[in-house]
Amino acid sequence: SSPQTPFRPPPPPLPPGPSLSPAAMQLALCAALVLALAIVAPAAVAGASVTPVQKVIQMLEGMAMKGKAAKHEEQVQFAAFKQFCDDTIVDKQRAIEKADEKISVLKADIAKYVSDAARLAREIAGHDEDIAAWTGDKQAATKVRGLEKADYDALHKDYSESVDALQRAIAVLKQRARSASLTQVSALRELSLIPNAAKRAIELFLAQDPQDSLAVTAPEAASYEFQSHSIIDMLEKLLDKFMDERTGLEKEEMNTRHAYEMLMQDLEAQIEQATTDRGEKAETRAKKLQAK
Repeated sequence: SSPQTPFRPPPPPLPPGPSLSPAAMQLALCAALVLALAIVAPAAVAGASVTPVQKVIQMLEGMAMKGKAAKHEEQVQFAAFKQFCDDTIVDKQRAIEKADEKISVLKADIAKYVSDAARLAREIAGHDEDIAAWTGDKQAATKVRGLEKADYDALHKDYSESVDALQRAIAVLKQRARSASLTQVSALRELSLIPNAAKRAIELFLAQDPQDSLAVTAPEAASYEFQSHSIIDMLEKLLDKFMDERTGLEKEEMNTRHAYEMLMQDLEAQIEQATTDRGEKAETRAKKLQAK
């Protein structure tokens, strides 16, 4: 018969220690199994193909492999998580840098929009002042032109009336129609353009004209004939003078009218351009204020 195993008391319980991790607990369990197998190994049947120790070793090897696999899996998961965290940190840092850069750009844009809007406001005010000034110039020039045209019309009328009256008086004097000449020559005294010296000569001529053509003596007729030639010469000179002055007046009026029309064209072009520029700048300013 096989010898009996002597009785061995169980080991005393271990004092309570700190809580163990799952891997530590597995190692403790393996140690306990090894100890138990060492105790019961002498009682095993001789000649067995696999001893209990070998089984324990196989079990420990399997547990070790599982532990290594679990550890490797944890390492892989940790590495992946760490890589994710690192990548996330980099992405967030880049996003923050881009956001800061965009904020700086937007602040600069806003400052530029405000500056441009202020500049455009000043330019718009300048255009308003120019438009008001040019509009005032147009009104003033038009008023002056109206006065000049009225003066021209009045003076041109005087010249035309004087020329017509002189032509009629000269014609009747040359025809020696005494009664008609008296009327035509007398009418010359009412013309404003006739010089005072000419008016006095006309009055002398009229004073020497016989009242009764039947009572005219030879000396009186000769004197009247001489006075007629003298007055005709004077009137013809006045006629030439008035016609020349009227022609000069007409040329001056033409030049004045042309200068006025050119001034109006220039002022209207400036007002139109300033109005266009003002509208464009007002629209641009509104967009910049809206964009800020």
